[in-house]
Amino acid sequence: MVTFSHADTGTAESEWEASGLSVLPELPLGAGELASMTFVVLAAHPDDETLGAGGLLSRLHAAGAGVEVLLCTAGEASHPESRTTTPEQLAAVRLGEFGAAVTALAPGSPWRFLQLPDGQLAAGSDRIAAAVRESIAASGRPANHVVIVAPYRSDGHTDHDVLGSVAAEVAAAGGHGLLEYPVWYWLWAVPADTAWRSWVRVPLAPKEQRAKALAMQAHASQTEPLSAQPGDEVLLAGSFLDHFSRSWETFAWHAPAGGTNGAGDAERIFDAVHSRSDDPWGYATSWYEQRKRALTLAILPAEDYGSGLEVGCSIGTLSVELAPRCRQFLAVDASSAALVQAAERLTGHASAQTQRLTVPHEWPEGTFDLVAVSEMGYYLTPGELAELFTRVEASMNPGGTLVLCHWRHPVEGWELDGDAVHELARRQLRWPTAALHLEKDFVLEVFVAPPGIQQ
Repeated sequence: MVTFSHADTGTAESEWEASGLSVLPELPLGAGELASMTFVVLAAHPDDETLGAGGLLSRLHAAGAGVEVLLCTAGEASHPESRTTTPEQLAAVRLGEFGAAVTALAPGSPWRFLQLPDGQLAAGSDRIAAAVRESIAASGRPANHVVIVAPYRSDGHTDHDVLGSVAAEVAAAGGHGLLEYPVWYWLWAVPADTAWRSWVRVPLAPKEQRAKALAMQAHASQTEPLSAQPGDEVLLAGSFLDHFSRSWETFAWHAPAGGTNGAGDAERIFDAVHSRSDDPWGYATSWYEQRKRALTLAILPAEDYGSGLEVGCSIGTLSVELAPRCRQFLAVDASSAALVQAAERLTGHASAQTQRLTVPHEWPEGTFDLVAVSEMGYYLTPGELAELFTRVEASMNPGGTLVLCHWRHPVEGWELDGDAVHELARRQLRWPTAALHLEKDFVLEVFVAPPGIQQ
C-alpha cells in the first residue's frame, strides 16, 4: 500500500512534463460517439471530479452526452485538526462548493449525494454499486453505451481505491466502459512507473480549461486556508495543483463490451504513440530493456536459425539483434511510424525485412524456425491471442522455437497481463517449455515445436 501525505512535496510537474505524458494517444471517442452515450461520474470527495475529470465533464456536457455525478462523501474529514470548523460545518461548505463546481463544468447536469462517511467507503461498497447500477438503468442506454468515470483504483487513497474498484467491478459485470482518473498518483508516483504508459489523454480546448479552472476555484476550502489558526492550513498546495493545470487529462481506459481493446485499437494507439516520440518506452536507453534483450538472446536454444519472425517489433531494438541469428528475418508491426525506425536499424542486414501487419488477422506468408513475441501479447483480446497462437502453430517449422517475453504486472486498459499470455500459450499449444526465466517484473519463456508440427 502506498503511503503519502498531502503535505509531501512529491513528484514535480516538470518531471511529469518530461516523461512523455504528452504523447499518449487520445481517448478514441469522438463528439458524435459521446453524444450517444451516458457517463456516470463518481467522486469520493468534493473536488475529485474537478481535479481528475473536470475538463472531460465540460466536454461531455458540450457534446450532449448524458451525465450524472455521484458524490459519495462530503469530505468532512479533510481538516481533522481544525479548531474553527467542525466536520458538520465543513461538510456543508464542501457540498456547496461541489454544487458550484458541477454547475461550472456541466450546467444542469444532475448529481446525487450518497451521504457516506469520509474515509470509510469500504463499508459502503454495496451501496455505491447499487447507486451506480440505478443510474445506469435510469439512463436507458444499451450497456456498451454507458461509461463509468471513477478514481484510479490504485490511486493510493483508501476511498479512491475502493471507489475505483467498485466501479471496475460494476463495469466488468455490466459490459460498460470505464475511465479511471488518477489524482494522488501524480504526487507519489514517478515517471519510471509503467502504469501510465498504457493510458490515454483527453486534450482540453481553451474553453474546457477555463471551465475546469473556474470549478477548481469553487473548492476554496481545499485551495485556501480555512483560517490562520493551526489545523486550517491549505490542503491542496500549488505544486500539487500544477498537475491539474495541464492542457489535457489522463485516464486508464477500459472499452465497453463490443468495443474491447484489441488488435485494431493497438494499431491506432501505438501508431499515435510512435508518431509523437522516437522511443516512447526507452527501448534504446533503458537498462531494463537492454538487459531483457540480452536475456532473450541468451535463452534461445540454437545459435542460428534459417528463418525468423518477430511479431510486434516496434522500433526494432530487438530485431537488430535477432536478425544476425537468422539467415532470413522478418519484423512486423501494426505501426507504420514504428516500422520506419525498425527498417533503419535493419539496413545493415540484407536478409532482413519489415512489413506492416495487424496480427493475428493479418499474417506473413511462409514458415519459420524462430518466432519472437515480446511485450505485445497482452494488447490482444483472449480470442485474438488464441488466433495468434493458431497462426504460430500453422507456420512454425518442425522443432522450431517460439520465444515469449512479457511484463507481469497489470496493463491498464487491456484485458490480459503477461502471465495470462504465457498460460494461454502453454494450454493451447501444449509444446514443451525448453527454458523459463521468471522475475518480479517479466517472464521469459521458450517453447519448442515438436517434430512434424508443420502440415
